[in-house]
Amino acid sequence: MTVNSTTSTTVFATVRTALRSALTSMLPLPRRGGSAAVALLPLTERVPAMAAPCRMHPAVYAIEAAVLDWARRTGLRADPGVGFHRMAGRAFAEFDAAAAALFAQWLTWLFHLDDELDEGSCRLDIFDGMLRGAAGHPLEAAFADLWRVTSARMSDRWRSRFAVGLQRQHDACRTEADNRAAGRMPTLEEYPELRRGTVGPYLYDLVEPCLRVEVPGWVHDGEPWRRLVDACSDVTAWCNDVASRPKERGDVHNLVVLAMRQLGLGEREATAWVLDRIADRCQDMQEAARRLPLADLAPKAARDVSKVACAYLAAPRAHLDWLLESQRYA
Repeated sequence: MTVNSTTSTTVFATVRTALRSALTSMLPLPRRGGSAAVALLPLTERVPAMAAPCRMHPAVYAIEAAVLDWARRTGLRADPGVGFHRMAGRAFAEFDAAAAALFAQWLTWLFHLDDELDEGSCRLDIFDGMLRGAAGHPLEAAFADLWRVTSARMSDRWRSRFAVGLQRQHDACRTEADNRAAGRMPTLEEYPELRRGTVGPYLYDLVEPCLRVEVPGWVHDGEPWRRLVDACSDVTAWCNDVASRPKERGDVHNLVVLAMRQLGLGEREATAWVLDRIADRCQDMQEAARRLPLADLAPKAARDVSKVACAYLAAPRAHLDWLLESQRYA
């Protein structure tokens, strides 16, 4: 019997759909007391860039010591089991230890800020203090210390970009707070942009000072770069949503919860739906990186831009490895 290409394609699509449906019902759910991040493991089979664990920085223990010393000095709680130094050690494995340590310090600060916004007493007031240069709260003092070290080597344009990102996070957190007060749920269409705000848009700008480079303004403002950063932000944020869902106790500002409530899916099916979105965004990252205008840059600038882009491309697997081992969401 002769099978034409159209029939072959249809059969393949049918088999693929059936396999995906069967595999969805087998998605791992966390054991009691375990990490919900195990539900992300199918991505290692579906996304080539996430197939193998990241190499760990050879100076990871020195990076850990630098983060713990800085946290104690600035008054933040330092929990080695959370392991921000290990996430940074993977994302910056190809660069010097100072770059990884500075990024790990920022991660430590950012997650403390996230906890303060969710559970603390001063909530959004903390942003006002940081923008005024206050240092009364440990988060304010830690921010001032990091800003002094980080911004010194950067241009006014970069500083302005960081400030815009901080304001954007404030606005997104305000929207979330207003949603909770009004009992409102963001739509699936609204959520990605809102989540890019709450995750801390400036987090991606911090890669540049950590590597002691600066992406030219016209590259940063171009469509490929913006697509690369947005896709990287979506991947890491949505992976975090999968891992943190049990900890957030049903907060609707979570892509898995939104899929369950707005699409009428069970937990496994909603998680599988989110994994499909994550896999698509990983492909978007790769496509955006290939479109970067490196040929239009001088050799040194092209190397600098490539360094930052490579750190972005390493972030999804580095983040996954951290989610699987960290005690934060256990």
